[in-house]
Amino acid sequence: MMLPEHTGLEALLSDPSGAVIGLDYDGTLAPIVVDPASARIHPDAPGVLAELAKQVGGIVIVTGRPPGTALALGASASGPSLADVPGLVILGHYGLERWEGGRITAPPPFRGLEQVRERLPLIVSGFGDVLIEDKGQAVAVHTRTSPDPEATLEELRGPIADLAAETGLVVEPGRLVLELRPAGMDKGRALSRFLAERRARSVMFAGDDLGDLAAFDAVVAAPIPGVRVCSGSAEVTALAERADVVVDGPAGVVELLRAITQRLSGS
Repeated sequence: MMLPEHTGLEALLSDPSGAVIGLDYDGTLAPIVVDPASARIHPDAPGVLAELAKQVGGIVIVTGRPPGTALALGASASGPSLADVPGLVILGHYGLERWEGGRITAPPPFRGLEQVRERLPLIVSGFGDVLIEDKGQAVAVHTRTSPDPEATLEELRGPIADLAAETGLVVEPGRLVLELRPAGMDKGRALSRFLAERRARSVMFAGDDLGDLAAFDAVVAAPIPGVRVCSGSAEVTALAERADVVVDGPAGVVELLRAITQRLSGS
């Protein structure tokens, strides 16, 4: 893959020890699938990340998933897994939870989530085949399994927004999913804090969905060179319109990371 020309990418390549590589998980490192429990990481991603991690200042996955789930889906029976990536940090639940060095740190679950778990099945019961995913610190409703996913999503927006308001939660929209989660953290804040922690001198962030727009904003707001990468899809176009580089899904993200790794290693 020929690396695109961009000032943020040039800064990363010229000073890799000061670079932070930020990545979403679903749709970026793993394909979007009907059952979120089956969203296995792209088979080449852990190995590429493991090589890249030896050359840059830090690699962080910023995801709505719990860190433990991302690690489980990033496991491999035959090759490197996410847990094998040197120095990797996973900021799960949009930054509420953190995995690093084999240890997860997390706040107590938000009380309103218990009400959501009780009432959400009743709200979605009349909408056919939808999937409720309990993430621990959040609960998501996926409509991809519905006969008419887009229409079902639109019909559920109002009732789920009402439930969020009653329980003190916020609604995070995504690719045929509505997620109820605690307020106060998003991918932009999580990424900004990590950049400050690492004293980053450049940043690249790759994402695919609406929740990644906050991370894109953080790249723009950071007082360092940055590059925004969109893992492109036909379902979401908002990120592509804001991105500096657009690639073709998770396979394209892996190829971009591989090309950066090869350039840094001189191969």
